[in-house]
Amino acid sequence: MSVNRVERRPRGELPRVLVVDDEADIRELLDLTLLRMGLTADCAGTVAEAKGFLAAERYQLCLTDMRLPDGEGIEIVRLIGERYPETPVAVITAFGSTENAVAALKAGAFDYLAKPVALEQLRGLVKSALSLPQSRQTLDAAARSGNLLGESPAITQVRDMVGRLARSQAPVYVSGESGSGKELAARLIHRHSARSAAPFVPVNCGAIPENLMESEFFGYRKGAFTGADSDREGFFHAAHGGTLFLDEVADLPLLMQVKLLRVIQEKKVRRVGATVEEPIDVRIISATHRNLKDCVDKGAFREDLYWRLNVIELKMPPLRERHEDIPVLVAALVERIGDGNPPRVAPEALHALSTYSFPGNVRELENILERASALCADALIRPEDLHLAPTGHCDEAVEGGRSGETLDQHMDRVERQAILEALAKTGFNRTAAARLLGVTFRSLRYRIERLGIEE
Repeated sequence: MSVNRVERRPRGELPRVLVVDDEADIRELLDLTLLRMGLTADCAGTVAEAKGFLAAERYQLCLTDMRLPDGEGIEIVRLIGERYPETPVAVITAFGSTENAVAALKAGAFDYLAKPVALEQLRGLVKSALSLPQSRQTLDAAARSGNLLGESPAITQVRDMVGRLARSQAPVYVSGESGSGKELAARLIHRHSARSAAPFVPVNCGAIPENLMESEFFGYRKGAFTGADSDREGFFHAAHGGTLFLDEVADLPLLMQVKLLRVIQEKKVRRVGATVEEPIDVRIISATHRNLKDCVDKGAFREDLYWRLNVIELKMPPLRERHEDIPVLVAALVERIGDGNPPRVAPEALHALSTYSFPGNVRELENILERASALCADALIRPEDLHLAPTGHCDEAVEGGRSGETLDQHMDRVERQAILEALAKTGFNRTAAARLLGVTFRSLRYRIERLGIEE
């Protein structure tokens, strides 16, 4: 097959795809598949030919092999990222070449396919790529509306990263302290990606008993164990076509890490009690407040899984590094808390908030304002309504200073105090306390057990 055969096909206004592969049978397979999907393709067999097509035409998608006679497909990935950033590019790798796939994703590839190419996966990838949002300005505005508020350099960089990650299928690792907005960022990435019409499934890995993890993640067949009286889907099935958010992923036991790694590599899951694997299409975004690399160094987290999850890292800044955003956040939070009748914030109270260290980050700010709104008189929040810890103590806790208290210890103490206050206000009704704290009942129960709180 001539690489330019499609030049003779009438194109009209059909979306255009650039196919780059040195094997004629692969080019023909991709060309015919795209044609049946209502797309038109230009086919190139070398890096040089691909560059010529890119210079002459605009494409809605590029599919490129990783190994080409005159270079590597990653050259095309980088070229498109630099000169044609609105064109998603997916790479085709040899079976088992996960290192090449990860390298391509890090370089900016939208997704990857393994040879032999499965047509169902190819069609799904193409549909996802063609449904990507075209404007990063639109994504930035959406990120602002999603509470990634502020104009500090730190949060501006996060919004830019969210926009770029929404145009990719690469696994994302969101790092940052507790309360810094990791799940919010993950939801925004999903909401403005090609997967937005499919489910976003958040999972707190630290809240699942170890003996239930496999059945919760992968589902089970009827009769697989005592009590399994019907088939049940797991988290991966629930997130099929969408995004699975693994919060506190560092809490996964090592045995579960092995099974998760296989699912990521094979893109298949096997239910408990089943004999065959089922293909699954899920994008994974993971997060933890712990330093995942330290967990790897200590042997508590598998290094191979770390590199598969941490293809691209999104760092959420702590609130103490973006103090200039506090007035904007305060205004937005009291408006939401007040539900149409927000309390006013005295200038002295705003100043106190602007100089506070916030070891609990935005979540702590929200809790402080909710408490102050309930306690303040005349719908005016004053400094005494905030009940802030002494600034010096917070700074020592954040920096691991003279008090000897680590950040995790300080945050556990702050969390314990907030839970005890909520339980006291609700007469130790856990359901009501969870609602007051803005967490699920299951999450509150896990936190109570983890912190050793006695009621």
